[in-house]
Amino acid sequence: MKYSFKIKTLGAALMTAVILSSCNSDFDEINTDPNSLTEDQLDATLAGPSFASAIYAGIHNGSYSSPGVDDQGTWGIATGILSSTFIHYLNCGYGTERNAFVNGYEGRGWTRFYTVAVPALNNAVKASEGNAEALAILKIWKVFMYNQMVDAYGPIPYTQAGNGKEKVPYDSVESIYEDFFKLLDEANASLSSSSLTTVAAFQPNDRLYAGNVANWRVFGNSLRLRLALRISDIQPDKAKTQAEAAVAAGVMQTNEQGAFFKASNITPNNLNMIVNSWGYTMTASMESILVGYNDPRLAKWFAKIDTGVYRGQPVGGLEDQFGTTKFSAFNNDIMGNGAAGNLSETKNIEVFMASENYFSRAEGALKGWNMGGSAQSLYEEGIRMSLRQWGITDTAAINAYVAGNTLPTLPNILTVYPTLDLQDIPVKLPVAWSATVANQRTQIAVQKYLAIFPESWESWADLRRSDAKVIYPVLNTDNNDAGVGKSLMKRIIYTTNEYSANKDAVTDGITKLKGPDTGGTKLWWDTK
Repeated sequence: MKYSFKIKTLGAALMTAVILSSCNSDFDEINTDPNSLTEDQLDATLAGPSFASAIYAGIHNGSYSSPGVDDQGTWGIATGILSSTFIHYLNCGYGTERNAFVNGYEGRGWTRFYTVAVPALNNAVKASEGNAEALAILKIWKVFMYNQMVDAYGPIPYTQAGNGKEKVPYDSVESIYEDFFKLLDEANASLSSSSLTTVAAFQPNDRLYAGNVANWRVFGNSLRLRLALRISDIQPDKAKTQAEAAVAAGVMQTNEQGAFFKASNITPNNLNMIVNSWGYTMTASMESILVGYNDPRLAKWFAKIDTGVYRGQPVGGLEDQFGTTKFSAFNNDIMGNGAAGNLSETKNIEVFMASENYFSRAEGALKGWNMGGSAQSLYEEGIRMSLRQWGITDTAAINAYVAGNTLPTLPNILTVYPTLDLQDIPVKLPVAWSATVANQRTQIAVQKYLAIFPESWESWADLRRSDAKVIYPVLNTDNNDAGVGKSLMKRIIYTTNEYSANKDAVTDGITKLKGPDTGGTKLWWDTK
């Protein structure tokens, strides 16, 4: 079905926003028919509900209870069988595990982003006119949600997305990043000079920070640090300037400052709803690292099979290659739907964890940037922060892990299928800080990969940037495009609908991509 970004009324987005806001009993019911609302009717009372919709759809989640947002298949198809599978956070058994784009799955997240998240964000901006702090927070969220999309697809509709026209042009990755830093500069200036502690218009509906000004400012600075690292190979001088500015202004330093979306029965955690019911399993790459390190997060995330061991499924297996072989499911009490079937309504959604900032700062310190600490101290604190986030609080156990000298191990599946091409273990370093810079970079990448779990959009981008060898190549490939094969996918291809409904723009986008519209074309910042 064709679609465009032209929005004649704001009905769908506002209906979504109203329903999302209903998970907070303090929000007064809106009695106006949302299907009759037009842009000139947006006012301050709709800023919070629209922002609520932009947040939930902007993290690629959906709910049966939210018309226009779609169901949890939004996460499953936009995240579960794409980015999460590409980086071996989980295995789903779809063709994407063999690097194939099948059944138009690449279009699900794109469509929901531009027909739900973008209109909701634009509505929130319109309704927040004159509210400097609200607009600053919206700028930060705009950067966050568009960053995931541009890092997944490459050039995308950005400056004119949601402009009401049938045809929407694509912006280059470089120009979008330029605007990202501009928006973050403006947001930080507004929030740092504000006397407010809370943006009242957002407080009832903001399920990340309840409109807290200080927390949103820290979130924005942390995002600036993330983006600075992303451009560090293509624009090293600018990356250094931006990273140091972010740290000086204040990035996340505690788990309490991390961004976790508060789930509800209206806005459930889609990962928890899906992973076990859809048959997702632990991967051989995750097993190799977690079991080899005796990582205390292993039992938090995954369950043993009936023989009492953990077994990860190799990514890239042929259809029915492993028959009825059992693989470790997600721990139902932590990562699944829960014994009562309602964990998804209470388990918060990981959006941006504080530990990431410590690993980013550690890498920056290795580059000679002023990150407010040594690379080793930041690396080790990042590990501690992640372990504590997942409920591991025993100091002796944490210190033992940080100082651990065990190595990742061969996957258990080799006891059943000994000829699988899994003998070359990707990670060959312990957790304990190594003596050489090259090894230290890899260690940072490995621990960052674990710390970001299960938020796969950022982890996928970071692995492409760093080129650290963390995961196995896929066993088999259905994609022989240059740059793909059995290696890490470089991007998601454009949707079929774009070729039919916005052809000239997508053609120009491919020109700006500077390579064919395949999963093997590297993005502007991916230079290694």
